[in-house]
Amino acid sequence: MATQQASKTVVERVVVRFAGDSGDGMQLTGTEFTKAAALAGNDIATFPDFPAEIRAPAGTLAGVSGFQLHFSSSEIHTPGDSPNVLVAMNPAALKRNIKDVVPGGIVVINTGSFISSNLKKAGYEHNPIETDELGDYRVHAIDITKLTNAALEDSSLSPKQKSRCKNFFALGLMYWMYSRDIAPALENIKVKFSRKGEELANANIAAFKAGYHYGETAEVFQGTYEVKPAEFEPGVYRNITGNEALGLGLVTAGRLADTAIFYSGYPITPASSLLHFLSNYKHYGVTTFQAEDEIAAVCAAIGGAYGGSIAVTASSGPGISLKGEGLALAVMVELPLVCVSVQRGGPSTGLPTKTEQADLFQSLYGRNGECPMPIIAAKTPADNFEVAIEAVRIAVKYVTPVMLLTDGYLANGAEPWKLPDVDSLPAIDASKRTDAKDNLPYQRHEETLARDWVVPGTPGMEHRIGGLEKDYLTGNVSYDPENHERMTHVRAAKVDKVAQDCG
Repeated sequence: MATQQASKTVVERVVVRFAGDSGDGMQLTGTEFTKAAALAGNDIATFPDFPAEIRAPAGTLAGVSGFQLHFSSSEIHTPGDSPNVLVAMNPAALKRNIKDVVPGGIVVINTGSFISSNLKKAGYEHNPIETDELGDYRVHAIDITKLTNAALEDSSLSPKQKSRCKNFFALGLMYWMYSRDIAPALENIKVKFSRKGEELANANIAAFKAGYHYGETAEVFQGTYEVKPAEFEPGVYRNITGNEALGLGLVTAGRLADTAIFYSGYPITPASSLLHFLSNYKHYGVTTFQAEDEIAAVCAAIGGAYGGSIAVTASSGPGISLKGEGLALAVMVELPLVCVSVQRGGPSTGLPTKTEQADLFQSLYGRNGECPMPIIAAKTPADNFEVAIEAVRIAVKYVTPVMLLTDGYLANGAEPWKLPDVDSLPAIDASKRTDAKDNLPYQRHEETLARDWVVPGTPGMEHRIGGLEKDYLTGNVSYDPENHERMTHVRAAKVDKVAQDCG
């Protein structure tokens, strides 16, 4: 429902998608526009979408990068399905995204890139701007490249550098269209780019202002729009991605358990940023280790858990497949470990930068034998914070590996997150047994069926670990069929108790 106020239309929610070549700065543009929505008090949800290739050929469909922002005056939960506004910086971006735009939606096109070679790369036989192909949309064909160069006529930057500023022209235009305060944006651009040179910062500011003033003066738009602030619970909020929330949750869990975090991982999209993020928290007792492969990463995590740390590893799709044998070992030796599966499109290498939720069965059954483990999942990017703490709590309480499921959208998407009252969060009991009296290494607590967590070197608590089947009490290697049946039932019953606990 929209209400008209002079030339400004108040709308409840809007989905905007920026799309262009990988080098067109669409991720930066989307991020900056997200900041504006956050400062305006809107509820927001974002979805960055970029190609798997480091740099696909310019102008091709494979090289299209996009950033979608859903902002609203009411509560929202997703980045939206269909954009109300598409900003297409080249023909490939238009071709790839136009089918998603709602009928009657606004399409802003950079005509400066609609040359014959780019049209051919995108699969257009004719320029769609000159046909009725876009008749279902409100099309605004603007030579953003030319207008950006004109705004930077007095700049000493090279023509190539000037052309790279065109994303800020588009950003300025969107600021005008949605009635955003430009002062914070100008300051942010100045701070962000001054480190690369004052001339570049000034050029981006000039391009931004040119886009904003074009909207004011060109008289090609029907008017501007406004999305009122949303109502939030009182508190301090920050915009956070799923992987950031997950990382902060793990750091917090370590503090709540008064136990060091050991994170081992191997770079893989879209889980890699978790390793990058956690490497900044050494001062909070976090140790990060980049392994040579996925198998080494999970085995290092098992070693970390055996040594008394809260052990975490993460991967996606094919990486989780490689970790399967190690996770089965963690189940057999019964050590607390959290494995994060940031799902992406498969099978095999599949779609590295595209989201999918197809790995539930892999998490449930992707290990040999009857090898159950608890599996929990996040529901929103910010929810990763609480889910990470819960995964650690389960792992140390039940002395078991835990699989934590997220996906590419939850990892890279962002939303407002209310900072919790950390002092009110319940402590996590991660105590280890040190009393050797009447000790049997695999003797279990009736409530949880968990064995004691014992750090190597504890006097009188020496015991065996390894992948061979264990005796129910002593942990000695056992080939007895009755014992194997009993242990199989115990491993399943432990997961059942976790389900009852969390239910």
